[in-house]
Amino acid sequence: MKKTASVSAALALTLALGSGGPAVGQAATSALKGHNTNAPVDVAADRIEVQDRADRAVFSGDVEVTQADLTLNAARLTVAYSNNRGIQIERLDASGGVVLRSPSETARSQFAIYDLNSKVITMLGQVTLTRGASNVNGGRLVLDLNSGRAVMDGGNAPGTGNGANGRVTGTFTVPQRGD
Repeated sequence: MKKTASVSAALALTLALGSGGPAVGQAATSALKGHNTNAPVDVAADRIEVQDRADRAVFSGDVEVTQADLTLNAARLTVAYSNNRGIQIERLDASGGVVLRSPSETARSQFAIYDLNSKVITMLGQVTLTRGASNVNGGRLVLDLNSGRAVMDGGNAPGTGNGANGRVTGTFTVPQRGD
């Protein structure tokens, strides 16, 4: 069943993202392909708690993260960093009404993990990916910022359900032709 969900997700994402039709079984291409992952990461929030011994900072309250053309909003964000030769951000863990925006796509979920080292964003829990009037829904979305590969799975993990019994669903626009 999981293979079917991945194939369905790839086809649905291909249609929703308008990437020009890869073969079934391939993933669609996200608008985030080639995102500048080396750009500075700016964070704003109502509150910050620095846990220096644990090499992390916790931001809460109307959190907004920006990196180049990428914006992430959430209720809470934990930033894991290394403290070698200055602070280097390694990972962002967001929770609570997560919204990820690029110039042409918006993704919403309950949780998101942005691994800056591997350049992968994983969104979990009632995920919706929208481009224009088309959208795809599932339990987990993985965005590879290097390749632009976007894969949606149905997902049945507790607390991350998509309300569709672990299946990927979508709604897509069609060309409007005059008679």
